[in-house]
Amino acid sequence: MMYLSNPEKLMKLLTQLWGGLGNTLYLFFATLILSLPLGLAAALLRRSRKIALRAPVSFYIIIMRGTPLILQIFAIYFTIPLLVGHAFDRMAATVIAFVLNYAAYFAEIFRGGIDTIARSQWEAGTALGMNRAQVFVKVVLPQVLRNVILPVSNEVITLVKDTALVTAVGIVDLYRAAKNAASSSGSLEPLFIAGLVYLLLNTVVTWGFSELHKRAALP
Repeated sequence: MMYLSNPEKLMKLLTQLWGGLGNTLYLFFATLILSLPLGLAAALLRRSRKIALRAPVSFYIIIMRGTPLILQIFAIYFTIPLLVGHAFDRMAATVIAFVLNYAAYFAEIFRGGIDTIARSQWEAGTALGMNRAQVFVKVVLPQVLRNVILPVSNEVITLVKDTALVTAVGIVDLYRAAKNAASSSGSLEPLFIAGLVYLLLNTVVTWGFSELHKRAALP
């Protein structure tokens, strides 16, 4: 074992992986923070009675869910420079692609959560003198958020693994750093260690959503 039996080489490898992990975590949190509210907004537009609002959002969701994320990254990374007339930042293009992709999946999760709320809930809120927006925010949304915790957690776990796709546009993330180390050393240990890091990240995500689900289930 080239690394596990040599503390000095192992520390050097971990330093390399740490540098790549920064980009992985940046992409993960940026995608999560931006795609969740965008997904909720898309879900509301998807349920609109006005076809002028509903149709474009439905088309967007079909495109995002029906094509590979890797192709969406390439499309945004190579198309935007043509539109704006100059090179576009790789990470910015990747974040845009990830946000648009995951927002589409979250939109369907939120839409399903909203559809599970009984019509009587809306009617009860209206009877109390609230308008439709107030009923949604105060009555419906808290129940939706509680109901979608588990399906959202599944997408977040997938997101952790999908961050490795940034290597397609040359960004050095956790996977790319491990791959570079494996290529230069001729050992597969860096890839196995990177796999353990991904496993650790998803373990933390799983535990976090599990605790959130337990708290949400409390009366």
